[in-house]
Amino acid sequence: MGSECRDGRWTVSAVGRGSARCPGCDVRSSRRHGWQVRLLQDLPAQGTPVTLRVCLSRWRCQNQGCARKTFSDRLPTIAPPSARRTCRVTDLTRLFDHAAGGRRAECLMASLGLPQSDDTILRHLKRHAGARAEAATVRVVGVDDWAWQKGFRYGTIMVDLERREVVDVLPDRSAEATGHWLAQHPGIEIVSRDRAGLYAEGARQGAPQARPVADRFHLLQNFQKAIEQQLSRAPRPNRQPSPSLTKAEPVILAEWIGHGRQPALVEHRQLGSIGRRAVNTDKFNQVKALQLSGHRITAIVRQTKFSRRTVTKWVQLDALPERNVMAPKPNTPSGFHDHLARRWAEGCTSGRVLLLEIRDLGYTGSLSHLGRLLAGWHRAGRPVTVDAATAATPNLIDPLTGHLVSPIVAAALCVKPRGLLTETQAAKVDAFKTISPAFATMRALAMRFRGILRGGDVEKLTVWLHDADLSTLYGIRRFVHTLRQDLAAVGNAITETWSNGQTEGQINRLKTLKRAMYGRAGVDLLRARMMPFRVEPNHTN
Repeated sequence: MGSECRDGRWTVSAVGRGSARCPGCDVRSSRRHGWQVRLLQDLPAQGTPVTLRVCLSRWRCQNQGCARKTFSDRLPTIAPPSARRTCRVTDLTRLFDHAAGGRRAECLMASLGLPQSDDTILRHLKRHAGARAEAATVRVVGVDDWAWQKGFRYGTIMVDLERREVVDVLPDRSAEATGHWLAQHPGIEIVSRDRAGLYAEGARQGAPQARPVADRFHLLQNFQKAIEQQLSRAPRPNRQPSPSLTKAEPVILAEWIGHGRQPALVEHRQLGSIGRRAVNTDKFNQVKALQLSGHRITAIVRQTKFSRRTVTKWVQLDALPERNVMAPKPNTPSGFHDHLARRWAEGCTSGRVLLLEIRDLGYTGSLSHLGRLLAGWHRAGRPVTVDAATAATPNLIDPLTGHLVSPIVAAALCVKPRGLLTETQAAKVDAFKTISPAFATMRALAMRFRGILRGGDVEKLTVWLHDADLSTLYGIRRFVHTLRQDLAAVGNAITETWSNGQTEGQINRLKTLKRAMYGRAGVDLLRARMMPFRVEPNHTN
């Protein structure tokens, strides 16, 4: 034993014991085979780096039946085999990296007298997190997606809802990857998720024993979206109703439009697009009227409550432009429009045949995506018979300003409880209910739906689904149809207390970390920094 300070660095020397036990057969041996010296980085002394110089023996195993012939001294409470740093230095390194990241942790460690490269620091953290992710035991898991690049590439996050911590981060968003991860954790009893079909399929594949729970926030959000789409519908052009359709039944005609799509659904989307265009046109006319009356941009923004960016753009225009069309991608059939139009003119109208042809040209999308493009071509010149009972929602007028109200704003007010409305908002809701019976119907259904989600009675959900399906509002009936496809998860959302709120919060934290690392972190580093930091009790300080 001894210590010396040379060139601004302390070196502490130590020698191993005179005998040791074989790790293979646990027989003690005192026959020395040789020596080896290990240099271990330890915590600094008053900012001065400290190195442990440990002289260890290599022993011969005296058990003739043991597979090991020689073995070396171990330091289980100081450092693992082949390590170059003590356990307490490694824990401190992981702590700094987990909190600050590689480059910042490198600067902090150097200032403390523990110089290490950022690559070494990151390697320690990722190795430890990978081992913990494999050994994690979970009973209630929350599953959701997060964006590597929004609109293009997504990953999956797994959260232990009981411990309120992340257990794993997956690099992709697929039913196969989700099912494989769930299958590796057979103790899972509850899977909380949104109503995305791929996570539902992954849960069925990997954890058929687990109870699915739909997230209540997303259920309300989906219902609000259905209301918004219904309110977006423009008044339908006058058409002759079919004499055979006298009840409010789902519209299913003899001829379908496109691949697996009903005429009512196609028309619902068209009317919604036209309605949204009418609302934007009214907003544009408001801005232009204020501009002609001499108001500046700041005054227009203050009076209309529109975003300054939108107002600045509109004051420079004479007419509202059409919505920009996204540039074609390999997964969009519009990029193969010329080939499809030529084949259509030649008489080939089969979506499956055209799909095979454009896939040879590089198309990577689905048949349903192609069917949406071909639906307009199928509709050309074809009369559509619709149910006259499915009336469009009248335009909603703001009682204070006299202008059209955005469907987004009206839908948000429709699902908001009376106790959370301001006086102005309550007056608007009352006016909308007077103007539009459809709005009054959706308002009543929304309040009942909110109460059911918090009431714990699944039987009331069955009654609500029946009543909503009897309405003449296509958007609401379509929401009921999609709800029934995942009825087990919706029912469990009513009876269970679990939700995906914690998962959404962890996704926000992941976004913050990803941006702090300039988007260059891989899935291993994201997983390591998202999982909670723990010091393993394998050494003494």
